[in-house]
Amino acid sequence: MTLIFKICPAVLWREAEAAGRFDGAPVDLADGFIHFSTAAQAPETAAKHFSGQDNLLLIAVDAEALGEALRYEPSRGGDLFPHLYGPLPLSAVRHVERLPAGPGGVHIFPDSIRG
Repeated sequence: MTLIFKICPAVLWREAEAAGRFDGAPVDLADGFIHFSTAAQAPETAAKHFSGQDNLLLIAVDAEALGEALRYEPSRGGDLFPHLYGPLPLSAVRHVERLPAGPGGVHIFPDSIRG
């Protein structure tokens, strides 16, 4: 199983849990797909887009469970990033963990992503 990760404000994720699916954060809705990162990409994504933000969650998703709606497309520096074209079914989520901001606004990733 390949895990991909979504960094998400806790309030948005709680709304998704109540709705039974995640349609995306405002940036996802504007871009037409849900942005994900691989384990290697997640720390840079957090630094670039979420620096200093607290009350974030790290959503681990089974990439294979998303089927053909998941595409790896070039983005930052030519790296291939996972993009989901459609809602995220909660059945594909493997675990959800807090992503606290540490000193200097740098997020502290759980051991599960640091390997």
